[in-house]
Amino acid sequence: MKIKALDNILRPKIYVPLILAAFLGAIPSVTSNSYVIHLLIIILFHAVLSESWNILAGFAGQFSLGHAAFFGVSAYTSTLLFISWKTTPWLGMFIGAGFAVASSLLIGFLCFRLRGPFFSLVTIAFGEVLRLLFLNWGSLTGGPVGLLVPLMGDSPINFQFLSRKPYFYIIFIMMLAVTCVTYKIRSSQIGLYFIAIREDEDAAQSLGIDIIRYKLIALAVSIFFTAIAGTFYAQYLLFLHPDSAMSLNFSVEIALPAIVGGMGTICGPLMGSFILTPISEFIRALLGGGYAGVYLIIHGGILILTVLSAPSGILEKIMKSYEAALKKMPGG
Repeated sequence: MKIKALDNILRPKIYVPLILAAFLGAIPSVTSNSYVIHLLIIILFHAVLSESWNILAGFAGQFSLGHAAFFGVSAYTSTLLFISWKTTPWLGMFIGAGFAVASSLLIGFLCFRLRGPFFSLVTIAFGEVLRLLFLNWGSLTGGPVGLLVPLMGDSPINFQFLSRKPYFYIIFIMMLAVTCVTYKIRSSQIGLYFIAIREDEDAAQSLGIDIIRYKLIALAVSIFFTAIAGTFYAQYLLFLHPDSAMSLNFSVEIALPAIVGGMGTICGPLMGSFILTPISEFIRALLGGGYAGVYLIIHGGILILTVLSAPSGILEKIMKSYEAALKKMPGG
């Protein structure tokens, strides 16, 4: 067994991703450039969100355009618990995730019995209703002014650090966790059920697959990782506003990396995040606040080009060159 495990590790398909992950994890240790670390944090943050969305939409075929609502529920829950009850955000993260998952399952239970775009439409409506509710509930959420997270200094128990490096490693671990879960799903029987539902619900049901049950499982896993990223967002930026944390635009931002990179794949959302996020950050830094929404126009242009040139995502084209390179490496 040990020899077989060693042989597997020595295969390029195993050790090359491990080397790349190790290289990425080592970057904050070899650079003191705060902006580079911040950019990596934002890239990994979007990778976590897009990979989470991909579990539901890419594998199970259920398109949500309201993931930002569940993200916001968790972010506000953990923050309000922190402000009002001094609850550590590490605990608030899971309480918020519980609320987000419960609300998503309620919506899914009602919508998954219907066919067509009903689930997508309901998630849009739910997100907008929740955004407007939080925007006008000033006594609780800060309303249009926003909600400031109390600054506690360098306080690990309160999920706050003076350096950006701890934030990097937290979101890096989250990214590895959601990627590993996606890999396990993809190589499991549940993953096959998800794909069967995505391809043909009637055929899946005729084979005895409980389509509502497995849609709800996909939804719960997807929202859980989206929700814990919400708490990370609140503690990293130390500020929440419904228009940024719960908007339809943000829901679209969550979905775009997976669509551009390749839906229903493991690495597609990661690749999409490493392409789209730096472009967004560069455009925002270049144009400032005078041209709000320009980055979305550019994202739209990239999406159109991707659909025209690589309907399955750019990962499919890159993987051909990648696999050819792996065969030339030791162990290939």
